[in-house]
Amino acid sequence: MKNIEDIKRALSFLSPALMADILQQSAIRDIPADTVILREGQYVKVIPIVISGLIKVFSSYDEKELLLYYIRPNESCIMSFAASLRNEPSRVIAVTEEDSNVLLLPVDKVSGWLNQHPSFNSLFYQQYNLRYSELLDTISHILFKKLDMRLYDYLNEKVRLTKQNPVKISHRQIASELGTAREVVSRVMKKLEQEGKVKQHANGIEIFSW
Repeated sequence: MKNIEDIKRALSFLSPALMADILQQSAIRDIPADTVILREGQYVKVIPIVISGLIKVFSSYDEKELLLYYIRPNESCIMSFAASLRNEPSRVIAVTEEDSNVLLLPVDKVSGWLNQHPSFNSLFYQQYNLRYSELLDTISHILFKKLDMRLYDYLNEKVRLTKQNPVKISHRQIASELGTAREVVSRVMKKLEQEGKVKQHANGIEIFSW
């Protein structure tokens, strides 16, 4: 029942009739951390709405990964939504960053809900606006910020999202998500540590906010 109440709060802007239909037609799943829920090239069958936890969405090219965005509680995956409407294979990969409780909307029902219930559109309009804003921020960081500041901002965002400090993450994973090399991350991390902004422990990286 707790999951149902959480879903109703997250989607409180929807009509009672649509809410009842969504709860009847959709699945609620507890998904462990580090579970791949969508692969590149896979056709989208369900669209996730995160109730609790965190999902990482990234793209892969030439054996390198680039972090696109995180799906936080009360958010959905706009890339899955777009691919499902066009009936195209996914161009992204989605993995649970931590144990997550997720509402899975069946794709074959979503288009009907969009047509019959205008309020349902607002969920995805909000996601488009959010991801567009995040994309502009990412481009700005890449173009105008040095890697040490990008890395420091990235670590602070990790703390905010996971509510953990130290953050349990490897130099290799950081390099993958920032689109650079592990050796570069190790060198920049040493610089940040010398500046007193981070401290590296055996079990993770501690971040000091400035």
